[in-house]
Amino acid sequence: MCRQVFGFRLAMIALSAPAALVNASPGLATRLVGAAVVVTFMGSYVLFRDWERFGPLLLRHPTLLAVDTLFGSLLLISAGPDTTLAYVSVCTPLLAGIVYGWRGAAVFASLQSLILFLVYAASRNEHATPAESLLLPGLCVIAGAVGSALRNLMLRFGAATQALTTVQARLAVTEAVSAERARLAREMHDSVAKTLHGVALAADGLAGSAGASRMDAKLVRQQAELVARSARRAAAESRELLADLRRESDPDHATDVLVELAARTKDFSTRTGLQATYRPTGEHSVPPVPPAVARQLLTIATEAMENANRHAGPTRVDVNAGVHGDLLRISVYDDGRGLPPGTTLEQLRRAGHFGLVGMVERAASVGARIRIGRGAHPRGTEVRLELPLAALTT
Repeated sequence: MCRQVFGFRLAMIALSAPAALVNASPGLATRLVGAAVVVTFMGSYVLFRDWERFGPLLLRHPTLLAVDTLFGSLLLISAGPDTTLAYVSVCTPLLAGIVYGWRGAAVFASLQSLILFLVYAASRNEHATPAESLLLPGLCVIAGAVGSALRNLMLRFGAATQALTTVQARLAVTEAVSAERARLAREMHDSVAKTLHGVALAADGLAGSAGASRMDAKLVRQQAELVARSARRAAAESRELLADLRRESDPDHATDVLVELAARTKDFSTRTGLQATYRPTGEHSVPPVPPAVARQLLTIATEAMENANRHAGPTRVDVNAGVHGDLLRISVYDDGRGLPPGTTLEQLRRAGHFGLVGMVERAASVGARIRIGRGAHPRGTEVRLELPLAALTT
């Protein structure tokens, strides 16, 4: 929404800049107006084009918006309140309400209204009625209120979306654990159950041979050895499956994702010769992760490192993981060539490149959110995986 506001400002500044330059007095006034045109236009363009990178700077420093407002007032004084720059002045309190809330909307609406009153007082239009002079300041107040209301609405919508995402993540984790239990049940049926059935058949044969009128000692010995081997195999299979079930149900046997991720990063660097470093981040410890979920997270991180080595030609790979707020975040960044512009999952699927597609599907299977792109880096590719911690406390 902020990007759209800056896009509208860009169009209005471009339309009114010629009038502002023409009406400016020769000399210093023209240079000031020209500087104001450049500053306001480029500031709006930068924020419109790359809001994700420069928007947080505007959020932390409201003085930047105040400076932009003062430069815009130079244009408004030169071009006059009857030009399209008047709409730019209305955008300022609207943007302040969206970004800073009702306090910011009140401050910038008051500042912009004061500037408009001064512009009307300094203008040469003696036929302007009081109603016309109060129209734009009133619109500034209304725009500030609208911006504040939109901010509250978006925050509530964001909270509802976050709650929905958490519920979906919990359901996905539960489904992943249930799927793993179903897998163990299938393996028990296909291994232990069949082995025990073989033991029963061998025992029946041994009983028949032992009860025969003419017992063959060699045959009895073979059948007894078969029963013993089958019983030992069934016991080994049972221990393996019981160990998996214990890891699933006992939090003490859950997977430590950070330890495992560090080990995989070191193994990747040793095996490929590519510099790969792991660094824990965040301020809190990572809670135990169910093995079924940890398996997907670690597979995604490993696949990201392998993709970088195979396709990107990087000089290094950075792996970071830790708890940030209410999210478990895993990041794999390489400084290689990066993805081609405009790459989509459908294009990769049609071309037969299923690495990234598989990572997205794995993330969705456990309720995690995955972002693949340049991120905040000037080049390369970052695979960022985020899983709500609430999904791990079910």
